[in-house]
This record gives sequence, C-alpha cells and structure tokens, in this order.
Amino acid sequence: MSDNDPTFNFLIAMVYTQLFNLLCEKADDKYHGRLPVHVRCLIDEAANIGQIPHLEKLVATIRSREISACLVLQTKSQLKAIYKDHADTIIGNMDSQLFLGGSEPSTLKDLSQALGKETIDTYNTGETRGREQSHSMNYSKLGKDLMSIDELAVLDGDKCILQLRGVRPFLSDKYDLTQHPNYPLTADADERNYFDTERFLHRQMRLKREDVFEVVDADAPENAVI
Repeated sequence: MSDNDPTFNFLIAMVYTQLFNLLCEKADDKYHGRLPVHVRCLIDEAANIGQIPHLEKLVATIRSREISACLVLQTKSQLKAIYKDHADTIIGNMDSQLFLGGSEPSTLKDLSQALGKETIDTYNTGETRGREQSHSMNYSKLGKDLMSIDELAVLDGDKCILQLRGVRPFLSDKYDLTQHPNYPLTADADERNYFDTERFLHRQMRLKREDVFEVVDADAPENAVI
C-alpha cells in the first residue's frame, strides 16, 4: 500500500485484524495457548498505514501466545495522533523501545526522563577585592540529566539507545547492515536480486506433455484425490 495515500488503509486494518485473530485462534485451539514458532510482526511505517483496530488490547494479550508486534515510528506523537488515549497503553505494553535518533520534542523529553539522572561534582571559586582581599572555594554534588534534550537531538547517527524492561537503558552502536552474511543476497548489493512483483503476478505456467499432476476435489470428503 502507498504510504502517502490513505485511501485503502482500511484494507491494511482488515489484514492485520485477520492476522492476529487467526494466529490467536490457532494458538488456543491447536497448540494449547502458545504457538510452537514465535511470530514477530515488523510493522514498518506504523503511522502511515491507518489504525489497527483494538491494538491496545492486542499488544497486551498476544505475547502469551508467542506473538509480538514491533511498531516502527518516526515520533511518539504520531502514535498519539492515531490512537489518542490508548497510545500510552500501547507503549506501556512494549518490552523494549529503540531510539535511532530524532528531534521531536515530546519524544526527546520522554526519553530524557527515562534515562534518569547522574551525579556531578561542582567546584566554585570566588574572590572579593577591597581593602582586604579574600578567596572562597565551594564543593558540592548536583543531579544532572544523564542526557539532556539537546544532547539527544544531536545524537551521533551511528549510535542508538535501547530501553529494555528490567535493564537500565544503554547506548550502543548501530549494526552495519553491509556486514551481515546475507547482505549479498539483497537487491541493494546486486540488482539481479530485485523481486519484480508485476512480473511474478503475470507469470503463466507452461505445461509440458510429460508433466504429471494430481487433481484434488476441494468439495469431496477428506479432499479426495481423483
């Protein structure tokens, strides 16, 4: 779907609704509440695909069924604009948050508060001049934001900050995608790997005289083979 034309966003909402419903039903009815293989949904451009119905309830219940949803957003304000009062509920049910950089004030403010404070030593000197000259020195400890809003706004593009439940947030290097062993298989590395969707959809099967096929009657009992 186009990320700049919201006309058909309702189709995406329908797809995600069916996806989560079918996965949850499969987990409950066949696998006693937990899928045997973890399903991870990477929802890129989450702010540009419309609203996923009841997402605030889904993120709280699908984890127990071995299903997770990763929302990729430009700013937190995008999430609040779409899901209104449920935005904080959605964020609260996320076990991890990864900050890749940005300059949106509310996002930076929330992250700065989450990072907490550090203790710094201050050293002040004073001098009084007059008939009698005097000097003074003062040592003290103050609390300072670990990273202020202006420091987060100019975060190095090669760095990221990960907030993981139960662990203090930490600064890390971004992974160099070109170093991944499967990078040569991507279209960025070689144009011959590009997947042509139009060509795939219009491909026609060519039958050969020696080909053997099984014809299955979908309406017959137990999918009987003719």
